[in-house]
Amino acid sequence: MGENHFAELPVAVYGLSLLMPAIAYYILQRCIVAANGDDRTLAQALGRDVKGKLSPLLRLAGIGLAFANPLYACAVYTLIALVWLVPDPRIERAIKAE
Repeated sequence: MGENHFAELPVAVYGLSLLMPAIAYYILQRCIVAANGDDRTLAQALGRDVKGKLSPLLRLAGIGLAFANPLYACAVYTLIALVWLVPDPRIERAIKAE
């Protein structure tokens, strides 16, 4: 993106490259929960998983924003990264409670 001075297409492709692992994470999470059953500790700890479901949607919004204003798209990508830097204690708390 830097060599292209944050042009729309490179920023959108970057967002797409961020979206793919987010989708893969969601699929992996659902497969693990399905394999262990919905009543297991992991399924209960994950609950609604707002952060995991909202991240791909925000990345999609960032891809769309890339064509309107690439800097806003980069701001969305940065915001998502900062949100994921905050540890999620749900799983650890559920394991300790069990």
